[in-house]
Amino acid sequence: MNKDLLLFLAMLAGGLLTYAARALFIVSGERFALGPRFRQLLSYVPPAVLAALIAPEVLLHKGQLVLSPGNPRLLATVVAVLAALYTRSVLATITLGMCALWCVQAMQ
Repeated sequence: MNKDLLLFLAMLAGGLLTYAARALFIVSGERFALGPRFRQLLSYVPPAVLAALIAPEVLLHKGQLVLSPGNPRLLATVVAVLAALYTRSVLATITLGMCALWCVQAMQ
């Protein structure tokens, strides 16, 4: 089978499955109610996805785990987490985290 056709079919299948999963909740309406336990479990999805996206960028360098104090991204992440906990402001968290990253990189 042609690689382009296989890629197209894979993308089409992924799109159809995504559409079907989302449409299920819209079409079913009130007939398909989520229980309180399931709703509580769903609240953990956004932080888990965010951690899965950020962790490799912070902890890996060229495929190797880097947990040393010399890792500028790790130090900037610590600053950003502290800023987030202290200020509860997205803008302050991003600003302080990026400034910390640039300062640490400039010192190396």
